[in-house]
Amino acid sequence: MQRAQATQAAAQQRATTAATQQRELIRRNADLAIAAAQRAAADAEMHRESRRLYVEARTADAAAANADLRARLSDLDSLLHSTLDVDDHIDLDRFKKPAEVPPFDPGPLGRPIPEPSWESYEPPTPRGVGKILGGDRFHQQQTTSARQAYQEARRRWIDAETRRRRQLAAREQAYEESKQKYEAKIASYNAEVDRFAAAVASADPASVVEYFAMVLGNSVYPDDFPQHFRLAYLPKQKHLLIEYHLPPVEVIPVVKEYRYDRVRDDLVATPRDEGEIRRRYTEVISQVSLRTVHEIVEADRGELVANISFNGIVDTIDRRTGIFVRPCLVSLRTRREVFAPIKLRRVDPVACLKHLQAGLSGLPDELEGVTPLVDFDREADQDLTGEFNVLAEIDERPNLLAMSDDEFEQVVADLLGNMGLEMGRCTRSGGRSRWLASDPRPVFGGKVIVYATRGGPVGHSTAHTLADAVAAAGATKGILIATAGYESEAYDSAAGRPLELLDGPGLLNLLAEHSRIKARLEPPD
Repeated sequence: MQRAQATQAAAQQRATTAATQQRELIRRNADLAIAAAQRAAADAEMHRESRRLYVEARTADAAAANADLRARLSDLDSLLHSTLDVDDHIDLDRFKKPAEVPPFDPGPLGRPIPEPSWESYEPPTPRGVGKILGGDRFHQQQTTSARQAYQEARRRWIDAETRRRRQLAAREQAYEESKQKYEAKIASYNAEVDRFAAAVASADPASVVEYFAMVLGNSVYPDDFPQHFRLAYLPKQKHLLIEYHLPPVEVIPVVKEYRYDRVRDDLVATPRDEGEIRRRYTEVISQVSLRTVHEIVEADRGELVANISFNGIVDTIDRRTGIFVRPCLVSLRTRREVFAPIKLRRVDPVACLKHLQAGLSGLPDELEGVTPLVDFDREADQDLTGEFNVLAEIDERPNLLAMSDDEFEQVVADLLGNMGLEMGRCTRSGGRSRWLASDPRPVFGGKVIVYATRGGPVGHSTAHTLADAVAAAGATKGILIATAGYESEAYDSAAGRPLELLDGPGLLNLLAEHSRIKARLEPPD
């Protein structure tokens, strides 16, 4: 019975111990589960907060891009009004320089060298006990030595002072000679200004052309507008002929709006309607035409010009053939007394041109030209014609279209590197440059395929090729850069795919923002 009781007690003790251990294990597991759940909740909250901040940043990027679009459209809409508050007349007298010469400055040479004084060398006279103990003899020796030192110092002073006066005289002579040369140079320059002003006033054709070239050269346009023109003046008819290079249709943003797509984690561009692009481009070339004629009329206070002929041409690439063309999109012939009374601040530019019976292309975006009302080359005397390219003369911005392939590829690689991509080696194929890049972001990053081309407008085939390359490489995104823009089919091909299309104006904006490079796109001669 005792053994049975002992056995039973031992069994109960083991059962109690096992139950206790089981409860402790369950408690520990529960604590671990709670801690894990708390950590998971904290991680989830941190992830949600990080995701929220990221979405806000990308949404802000879209808002900034839309703000840039609105600013660009505002600049285009105000091309005509922006010049109406500016006095375009050039006062040639303001080019004269005053003959102001700074006074002669002798510098250190103008200060005489202090003359040595005997008092500073003379030894003191012995007195008292020193005089009694033979001081007179010692004083005489000191005086002899001091006089020798004084005389030596005075000799050096005379030499130095003579040298100073000689150098001062030479410096004064050089100043007078320089002053006379400068005054003669200024007088000659001011006389040239007077001769030019007199030649303009007397209707000298070459001088009149030069003056109005200065007027048009002072006109401030957006950076991607060409300021290239030819002028000719026929003095007998008081007729000024203008052949002006209009901006291409690419100055109109092809993107209407940007929005952030959370699913694709990308800025999605909504393309602008072709009808709106045509309307806006027609307004732009109309404003440039009226603005040019207005600046000529306002600057002509001497009434040198009674008749104005304006041909607005555009140097661009025909998207249908890929070749450079130069159609005339606007042609206007008017008289001063007809144009001057027009209140340009209140007119519709297109309607104003029609009122002036100008030729205006109905499809300028498709490079449909008009017949010029005046043949510049036939009417103008070539000896009296001046051609001026304001930007070519003063613009040091790099021209992306004139770069070598290596230079252009380096510019693009540096830009995308500044924007956060890790660029791989560049290869060339089919007239375009290709990179396999990497987006280092931990969640939304991955491989990126980049194509860049400087040929004609890109069609759907290139977009298809890029999409296939993205899929084959397992990339998260493709970027297509085309300086000449895109055909509408390219946007259709890119719709719904992880492709981003970047045109010429967009590339210029990104270079200015991320690479601090003010570039331009001008077809090489």
